[in-house]
This record gives sequence, C-alpha cells and structure tokens, in this order.
Amino acid sequence: MTAPTTRPAAARATPRTPSTFGLVVLLGAMAALGAVTIDLYLPSLPEVAIDLGTTEARTQLTITGVLVGSALGQLVVGPLSDAFGRRKPAAVGFCVYVVATLLCAIAPNLPTLVAFRVLSGVGASAGAVIGMAVIRDLFVGPAAARLQSRLVLVIGVAPLFAPTVGGAIAAHTGWRPVLALLSVAGLGVLLAVWLRLPETRPELTDTPAQALAEDERAPVTPPRRGRVRRTFTGYGVLLRDRRFLAFAAMPGLALATIMAYVSTSPFVLKDGFGLSSTGFAIYFAVNGTALIGGTQLNAGLVERYGSAKLLRVGVLAALVFGLALTVSLLSGTDQLLLFAVPLYLLLLALGLIMPNAVTLGLEPYGDSAGAAAALVTALQSGIGGLVGVLVGVLGGDEHAMGLVVGAAVVLNVALLLSVSRKIRPSVRS
Repeated sequence: MTAPTTRPAAARATPRTPSTFGLVVLLGAMAALGAVTIDLYLPSLPEVAIDLGTTEARTQLTITGVLVGSALGQLVVGPLSDAFGRRKPAAVGFCVYVVATLLCAIAPNLPTLVAFRVLSGVGASAGAVIGMAVIRDLFVGPAAARLQSRLVLVIGVAPLFAPTVGGAIAAHTGWRPVLALLSVAGLGVLLAVWLRLPETRPELTDTPAQALAEDERAPVTPPRRGRVRRTFTGYGVLLRDRRFLAFAAMPGLALATIMAYVSTSPFVLKDGFGLSSTGFAIYFAVNGTALIGGTQLNAGLVERYGSAKLLRVGVLAALVFGLALTVSLLSGTDQLLLFAVPLYLLLLALGLIMPNAVTLGLEPYGDSAGAAAALVTALQSGIGGLVGVLVGVLGGDEHAMGLVVGAAVVLNVALLLSVSRKIRPSVRS
C-alpha cells in the first residue's frame, strides 16, 4: 500500500461538511435503523404468532432474518463504498429498506414475512457499514474510539423507546402498522443521507472532510480510484489477518450476548418473572441505558487510558458479570434482582468492548475501510443471527440465554488473549 500523506490545512475544510455533532447524529440515525427494525417490532412477536398461525419460537425467525440479511448486505455494501464512495451505496441501501418494510407490512404468511425481513436487513446494512467507514476516513486512535462511542449513544437512544412505541402501536392497531412505520423511518433516513451525508472517501473528493477531526487526523492516501473487483479482493487480505479477525469477532460476541437477552426477553421477563407489557417496556429501556452508559464512559476515558487498556477491562468485567448471570439463569431463580443486576453490569461492560475492538480492528485499514467495516459488521450480524437460531434450538428460555451468554464471554477472553501481544499495531493505509 502507498505511504500516507497529509494535505495542507487549507485543503481540509469543505462547506458541505457538517459539524462533528451533526455527523454523529446523521451516522447514528443511519446505523440505528437496523436496531429499531428489531426493537420496534419485538413486542409484536406474540401477536404475529397468533395472527399467522405459528409458534412463538418460529416467529423469532423474523428477528434472525433481519440479522442474516444485514450480514449478507454488509459484505456487498462495504467494498462498493470503497469503489464508488460512501453516499451512493447508502442511498441505494435505504431505498431497498423502504420497499422491503412496506412488503413486510402486507406479508400474508410467516415464510413471506421472513423473506422480506431478510431483504429489509440487506437494505439497513448500509447504515452500520458506511457509518464505521466514514469515521475511519476521518479519524484514527482515541479520536476514532471517542466518535465510535458517541455513535453508539445516538444508536442506543432510539431502541430505548422503540419497544414502548412499538408495543403501544401494536396494542391499538396490530403489528402490521408497526412495520409500516419502519418504512416511514427509512424514508426519513434516506432523505437525510441524500441531503446531508458528505463524501469522505479520499479518492473520490478533492476536499475530504478532515476538518471534522480535532487533534488527531486520519492520514489521507493519494488519489486512486479502485475498481469493484479490486475492492472485493481486499477481503482476502483481511481474512488472512488473524489480529483483525480477533478484533472483528469481539463485537460480534458482544452482540451475541445482547441478542440472547433480546430474543428471549419477551418470554423470560413476561412468563418467567411475570412482568406486564408496560413493565417489560420500562425494564427494556432501563437496560438500554447500561449499554449507552458504558460507551459514554469509554468516550470519557479513552483519551487518558487508550483503547487497548479499556478493551481489556471491558472483556474481563464482561466475563465476571456474564458468568454471574449464567449461574442465576441456570439455577432457575425467581428473584428478578438476581437476574437484573448482573445483566445490567454486563451490558455496561459491553459498552467498553464494542467501540474499542472496532477501532483497533479498523485502524490499519484506512485504504479499505469499507471492506474492513463490512467484515466487522457482518460478523456482528452473522453471529447475532446464529444466536437467534441457537436460542430457539435450545428452547428459547432462560436456560438458553444463560448458555449463550456464558459461552460468549468466555470466547471473548480467548480472543483477547490471542491478540494481547499485538494490541498496539502501527497504522497503515
């Protein structure tokens, strides 16, 4: 790869570039759409099962479908964003999402609904991939980790309220209007992308948005228009990099922990602990503050301690609280507090893992940030989708959740140990 160069300060600014705050809000809205697609619809699962004449366990495939579609879409969107820039693939992806969610709202049976949910996942995949790639275009080091953490704050706000809103809509109008509302949300994000997303791919703009960086600026590579075939072959380099794969899998295992909780929560909390629909929505929102709180704690500490140290702390804390939660679930406790406390602290620890693992994984790959971000997000979605299937196979109950959570936190420790000697890589682009 060519050596990085730095452009003069006068060339860094561009009038079309939004402020750092505006960029985080925009990228957060793009990435949050995938999470909202799951969380807004989540309270409707029991009603979907009744309306379509199927079992509650099978309706979980409509959650898994979004994750599988997202994983597949990300592997395509990432290289295309390296070849054609960030804006066009994002716009096409959200167009697909709008159409797919409208088709979900009129699906006549479960197989059709699952198929269109997969397609909606493909469309939503553009948000997470391009958001990561844009940040890597602009930032490296602690600045990148800080922006990743702020991005999670925006991503996390919408899911806090999504189950409450989705449950209220489904209770009064049924589950189909919930999916129609997702289509409207997708249209809003599409318009925002078209009007406000800057082109940050260095090869495709004369004035990349380097002015957004504060003290640390990402290196800019000399102009080089990559072809689609060349960008896809970049996956070979990434797949041979064991260090990258370890960092890329860590956020996936963190998401697996979250998905084990999310996919079983309507049944564990309502049937197991007797929470009402309102109580479930409130509890779900409270737990959302844990993940957000962890990422914002990371944003405040990463400049002082660095991503490597905070990642270690997050992985070890997740191990302790994850195993405590597993013991609570497998013992069949009927005390909500013994379930709620370790789960909350576990989610808090995951907020330290996800942004730092992503930052360390993407840091050496400025020239192929789209493909690298695609593999990271595809692993997250793919692992999350497999967890949805695994949870169903294991019974979809508290025991299934406990087994998956325990395995995920132990595997993350193993991955951390495998890269502990390479956790401070040199940056190359």
